[in-house]
Amino acid sequence: MSAELIRNVEGLPGLDVDWPWAHEAPQPGITAVLRLRDEARNLPWVLPPLFRALDRIVVVDNQSTDGTAEVARQLAETHGFAGLEVLDYPYAVSRCGPEHLATPGDSVHSLTHFYNWSFSQVRTRYSLKWDGDMVLTPEGIAVLADTLWQLESADTLVAFQHLPLYVESDRVGYFDAGLRNAEPWIHPQGPDYVYVKGFDWEIRTAPDDVRRMVLPQGVCFELKWLDSDEFAHWSTSEETDLVRSPRKVRENLVFTALQEGRFADLEGVHRIEAPEGVHVVDHVAQVWLPAQPRPLVE
Repeated sequence: MSAELIRNVEGLPGLDVDWPWAHEAPQPGITAVLRLRDEARNLPWVLPPLFRALDRIVVVDNQSTDGTAEVARQLAETHGFAGLEVLDYPYAVSRCGPEHLATPGDSVHSLTHFYNWSFSQVRTRYSLKWDGDMVLTPEGIAVLADTLWQLESADTLVAFQHLPLYVESDRVGYFDAGLRNAEPWIHPQGPDYVYVKGFDWEIRTAPDDVRRMVLPQGVCFELKWLDSDEFAHWSTSEETDLVRSPRKVRENLVFTALQEGRFADLEGVHRIEAPEGVHVVDHVAQVWLPAQPRPLVE
């Protein structure tokens, strides 16, 4: 196995990782890559802001049963966005935790191979890792536009600070500002920036001396629905701990408390009620979050 070509251990056609940068110079710009499974409910809030911010988006649909791929195509058509590419990844992918650990990293069922294959569809110099539950705010669109022009002079990692919104109903949600979290989501494309197998999930490599930027709080937030299983992508509910994943521990604590009606027990969580006729996700993105003092979390 080489970095330029990663063959899948099953020998399945079309699912080897063949990096474009091994064959041609990357095009200028950035491509968002969304790996999606059953995210149709989220996409009306997730995709339109990305349409306004970027020229290229790759959606990789992994065995969705709710019409995710078709919703993505319909939204692109409605918004007149011509830069969407929708691809199908037809094999089950191991969940984070023990399943991931037990799966060979070059298997089509591995998170590592799935991510490498997905990002090997990018032909621009940079890629943006975006999840199917992340909402880019109007502030985020402006900040992203101001950031992208700065990336061409030197390889740069850009981290996003994101906080979750727990949605109870169309009008009521809970915004958790109790834990600061920042993850690098913009990476250059090249042999130094590939995914390798970690203990619980995939890890993207990067040189220690690469330039790094952290975007301000408020550029995006994460949707979590209290009527859904927000931890279905984990093999079990016991394998996270404060050392390996403090964010997941916090999410489990908040999610459980809200489902049980114990909002009063939580510190750093804001209850938000949108005006009648306005969805709470729109209200948070357009009104509530822009009005909050910064920093949201110390």
